Amino acid sequence: MLKIENLHAEIDGKPILKGLTLAVNAGEIHAIMGPNGAGKSTLGYVLGGRPGYEVTQGSVTFAGQDLLALEPHERAAAGLFLGFQYPVEIPGVSNVQFLRESLNAQRAARGEKPLSGAEFLKLAREQAKLLDMDAEMLKRPVNVGFSGGEKKRNEMVQMGVIAPRFAILDETDSGLDIDALRIVGDGINRIMRHADKAVLLITHYQRLLDYVKPDFVHVLDDGRITRTGGPELALQLEREGYVEVAA
Repeated sequence: MLKIENLHAEIDGKPILKGLTLAVNAGEIHAIMGPNGAGKSTLGYVLGGRPGYEVTQGSVTFAGQDLLALEPHERAAAGLFLGFQYPVEIPGVSNVQFLRESLNAQRAARGEKPLSGAEFLKLAREQAKLLDMDAEMLKRPVNVGFSGGEKKRNEMVQMGVIAPRFAILDETDSGLDIDALRIVGDGINRIMRHADKAVLLITHYQRLLDYVKPDFVHVLDDGRITRTGGPELALQLEREGYVEVAA
């Protein structure tokens, strides 16, 4: 589904990704772990199309398309979802308005009919309930006044409504307490653990992987994947640290 070959990327002239190669098949969940500054968030931003990140070498294909040739909204319409490490606040725009416009814009790009107001509200409320989020929060401006955990839970509601083919989740476990971690983990499994979907889960810690069992764990260090293994690799990293495992 996603194939990255020899990817090099920089920001403000500083190289961050230095020859990253990775393939993610449909039905798989891959976890990316690594120390601060290794390039984990940069990888997510490059795949999502964030401005300011320049790809200098390599290629990325998604579902047979040249992902790097697509604008961010085209990547979203193709089925790519990026969950941010620090979700932004959008004052003056309600969750309901934001989500409905986003979903219907993607449906239009795929030649599908837009959802009516009633159809959308039913879907949004169902997703909020599944993630133990008060439906009244759907009426509030996007992430404004939300705690860190509420912002992450809100992103999972967004993902449930949009139902992407491929999710890149950048430190979704950040800011979550034990109960919220379980709820978010269950949400990822429910929304994305399907034969026609895939996940790239970026995290510092093994704790989220107790709930979202990855098929593969990769160590990203200095802009490259230096080691790949199964779930046991995350446990080893937790015990020994990145320096010992990389050595």
